Amino acid sequence: MSVLGKLYFYDEPAAFTKLEDIVWPSGPICPHCGATDRVYKINGESTRIGLKKCGHCRKQFTVKVGTVFESSHVQLYKWFQAAYLMSCSKNGVSAYQLHHVLEVTYKTARFMARRLREAMAMLGMEPMGGEVAIFEVDETFIGSDYTVRSSHAVVALCGIIGKRLTYMDSRWA
Repeated sequence: MSVLGKLYFYDEPAAFTKLEDIVWPSGPICPHCGATDRVYKINGESTRIGLKKCGHCRKQFTVKVGTVFESSHVQLYKWFQAAYLMSCSKNGVSAYQLHHVLEVTYKTARFMARRLREAMAMLGMEPMGGEVAIFEVDETFIGSDYTVRSSHAVVALCGIIGKRLTYMDSRWA
């Protein structure tokens, strides 16, 4: 089954449950006071999905507080789809592509793409191999002719090679 076939990519309550499992693996935490023991789920017909209330500071919150999804009216499952498309795309995804795939306005797609790119940039990850290394990655398919209707076994092979620079070339500075 493909990752996009998972329920949390198409169902809002399932998306909230998945995000709660990711953000709060050991139960909900109040983002305002940090309490964990007296956090209650608010139920009701007109209540927002995933709304919780802290018994200490008496403030309401959802799992989206403190994430890139905060203060957004876009459904959470569409955010998940956008994040998946942007992280798995080889050449990147434009806001125009998100606009068509997610069926949102271009303005919304541009907003989502900007927020996700900023979140990815804020991770602060070091380059692979340090500052003065170059990595080359390539892929190939080994086997007989690969077609959509072919029943022959085709194996995907991915290779990575790293080179450490002994001097700083102006091209890499």
